[in-house]
Amino acid sequence: MDRLNLNGPSTENFPLDAKEAELGLLGAYKALTLLDASSTPMWHVMDNITDIGYARPGNNYTSPITSSITTDNALATKPWSAHYQTIGRVHLVLDNMDALKATMGETAYNTTNAELRFIRAYCYSQLVELYGDVALLKRALKLSDELPGRTNKNEVVDFILSELTEIADHLPVSQKASGNVRASRVTAYMLKARVALNFGKYEIAAEAAKKAIELSNGLHSLTAFDASIAYVNKGHADGEPQSANIFGHAGYANSKEWIWVAEYNKAISGNTHNQTYYMASRLGKGVCYWGPTQNFIDSFQDTEGKYITESTIYDENNPFANRDPRLDMYTARPGSRYFGFQFDPNAKFAKVNNYWPIINGTGTKPGSQNNTDATNAYRSFSGYLWRKHTDLSEYATTSVSGESDLNVGIFRYAELLLIYAEAKIESGSIDQSVYDAINEIRSRAKMPNLPQGLTQVQMRQALRYERKVELANDGLRWFDLRRWGIAKDVMNGHIYLNRDANAWTKSAIQKIDENANPVYNHSIATKSFGTQQVKYQVNKDEYWPIDIKEMDANPAMTQNPGY
Repeated sequence: MDRLNLNGPSTENFPLDAKEAELGLLGAYKALTLLDASSTPMWHVMDNITDIGYARPGNNYTSPITSSITTDNALATKPWSAHYQTIGRVHLVLDNMDALKATMGETAYNTTNAELRFIRAYCYSQLVELYGDVALLKRALKLSDELPGRTNKNEVVDFILSELTEIADHLPVSQKASGNVRASRVTAYMLKARVALNFGKYEIAAEAAKKAIELSNGLHSLTAFDASIAYVNKGHADGEPQSANIFGHAGYANSKEWIWVAEYNKAISGNTHNQTYYMASRLGKGVCYWGPTQNFIDSFQDTEGKYITESTIYDENNPFANRDPRLDMYTARPGSRYFGFQFDPNAKFAKVNNYWPIINGTGTKPGSQNNTDATNAYRSFSGYLWRKHTDLSEYATTSVSGESDLNVGIFRYAELLLIYAEAKIESGSIDQSVYDAINEIRSRAKMPNLPQGLTQVQMRQALRYERKVELANDGLRWFDLRRWGIAKDVMNGHIYLNRDANAWTKSAIQKIDENANPVYNHSIATKSFGTQQVKYQVNKDEYWPIDIKEMDANPAMTQNPGY
């Protein structure tokens, strides 16, 4: 019983060679893809428990926005176990790698070591953001070890930043050959910048982001929207806006915008998701589980760069015309085409157009279809759907038992530019490079440049607008609201939903505030919109609870306040 496995790897001697070390490393990368909710990778769940996205009502998704999470809530406790399992996979390889130094060669050893430590740093960055103080493990625990308590989050952050500083230059500048699935030098500096920004270390964040941008020269850049941008601000008969050349299969194969990617593969057991089914419309063979809020839709500027409360070209009778093109590139709204069908959730549209005969080349005119997007009891609960992170090619295989291997981007160049800009704004060192970073993103969206000479307050609003719009449904809004200290304001009161696609008047919106968020005239808004009451408690909802099972198993573990 005490003999080591003679025919395969054993935890006592793994890894025996460079090949086993690589297999262990790839296993750690795969572990990152296993964190999901409702068969949707966690990155594309998080924005739907904020002010910009809404999930089908239910305990797992309503409780996070009503300050009623319990210590056994699956959504809130899942990341804790998932990230520690990934850290465990890292330690399985990392703890025994010193024995391979001589046989692997210095370069290969340093690269593998750096990639493992990068994955661990990323997991800890997620843990401290979600839970605050966490158990900082730097090696695998043995059965004889005492179970750890929680380490102050600031110590964990210092460890993350120190690790990334040590390993960054041991990583290759690019990992394009892996499809950007493996960590590169750019990735390491970007993670360092993101962590430093999230914890108010603005000078470190700006310096790291600048380094990542410099290293990206010739490797990473924004990808122009494809020709379907011609259909924005228009109707379903004109065509379907798509951003698949960035956020779809073609994007992950060809776009230079992606810096780090979570890879999915149908050929590998357990390495798929069913995200499209949960995102798509009823006519698109989906279940409309997630969708943008009215708050998000009303945040979009007009094509002249003005908010709708100030615009001279906004028409409340045609509210989706003359808007920032990303409204149509990233969301599906009434009157547009989505997954090949006319999307109109209002019951007055008993029949809608089916454009698949034209798409498939089997006909020259659209067909007619019963409008289940207006009649199904589980149609969109917000009245809108996410277009971003969908791919029209997946319509053919979408079903309740469908499997998708559409990759998920974790880091992209647009976010890197915005990290740099925010760090410079918050450190009070605004210069032309800040304007350039934001304007590069706006120009891609065919939006006008920012006016020169803005104050820090005005630049902050401009930055927060860009993060809200450009990074929507990327899974970052939950963290942004807490970093900016505005969750207590934004997530208290009501968020607005337009499930029946009602018309509304401009007077429903009182103003757009300094954080680029609409403030509503509630008595007017509720004449058109449904509402979801939201609640945020200070000194509680900054963090999620530690899993009750973890608390029961570990006497040294303490719970977060309020749970």
